Amino acid sequence: MNESVPEGLERYGWPPPPRVNWTLTGHGEAEQELSAAFESGRLAHAWLVTGPRGIGKATLAFRFARFVLNSGAASAEPDMFGAPAEPVSPQPGGLYVDPALPLFRRVASGGHSDLFTVERRLDPKRNKVRTEITAEDVREIRPFLFATAAEGGWRVVVIDSADEMNRHAANAVLKVLEEPPRKTLLLLVSHNPDRLLGTIRSRCRKLALKPLSDSEVAALVALYNPDIQTADAARLARLAGGSIGHALGLAEFGGLTLYSSLTALLASLPNLDTVALHRLGDLVAKGAANETFQTVAELYRGWLARLIRHAAAGGPAEATMDADAEEERALLERLAPSAPLDRWLEVWEKTNQLLARTESANMDRKQVLLTLFLDLADATQSRSR
Repeated sequence: MNESVPEGLERYGWPPPPRVNWTLTGHGEAEQELSAAFESGRLAHAWLVTGPRGIGKATLAFRFARFVLNSGAASAEPDMFGAPAEPVSPQPGGLYVDPALPLFRRVASGGHSDLFTVERRLDPKRNKVRTEITAEDVREIRPFLFATAAEGGWRVVVIDSADEMNRHAANAVLKVLEEPPRKTLLLLVSHNPDRLLGTIRSRCRKLALKPLSDSEVAALVALYNPDIQTADAARLARLAGGSIGHALGLAEFGGLTLYSSLTALLASLPNLDTVALHRLGDLVAKGAANETFQTVAELYRGWLARLIRHAAAGGPAEATMDADAEEERALLERLAPSAPLDRWLEVWEKTNQLLARTESANMDRKQVLLTLFLDLADATQSRSR
């Protein structure tokens, strides 16, 4: 546990979950946009916070929720003795709210009466978290927003993530967006806004967050997992695509070791090392190895995306001091000319479709991995046919 954790927040774990996290990295411009919109007195009633997974969208949403609720507490009616309902700390900049405030602690615990959070819930019949947000999960939003604010200020709803709403839930939220009460705020977190109803997108002000820089991700890896060596933190950052969430997931599930196995296989192309491929396939096919498969799949998808960007650029990649990155750069420069760009895009489309079906249809993970690499091997032989 990091020594800088405010007293009383240790129980929420490390790294802290979004509703507890008192810091935000890399999104200063987005903070300023939200702060300026609030201070203008013309705050949009709904915001769609978009960007890749694991970059801090939900952290920003709860940070803004605390800021708005804290500002509401500042203007709340005094109690019977003439004192404010809760002392409000000065804002040192951005959307910061002091973690020592009772308001911060109530948001962290889920006990703030003017904040309603929507996320996937436990299915009591299966004792598992549902795969989607249902109409039942969002049913309480409307009565919550139309009730009088318990603390005299704003009422805030955070939906994390809006992509996970099924059709019925999305339609229910749309009705709320069409007729929002005053001094209410809806914050919709979205990893893929194209999956949302166009009518929902059109009724929200959009705030697109950018991926974090490699240096920011590496610094956060070192903060959240100080046992990781500096060089490994840099390697994780490079593979994570600007997502601290992805970087920490790679660290947890042996991503660097799996990446070494993956790149060794890729280096054997176009004459694929089938023995090594079956060995990796056996590893991801084990009964409890779903996280291993997901890690390999994301590493493969990330590598393929970099290959396509390299093929589209049509020139050599810039040199780097990272030895692993230099090795990958040489591999990309060798393989990219093996097929035309449209063939690589075809491989990308097939990859995404197959991985999506794997998740929904519980397909054989080893066979999926074999198919991905055999298709890649076929593409690298395109120019020679």
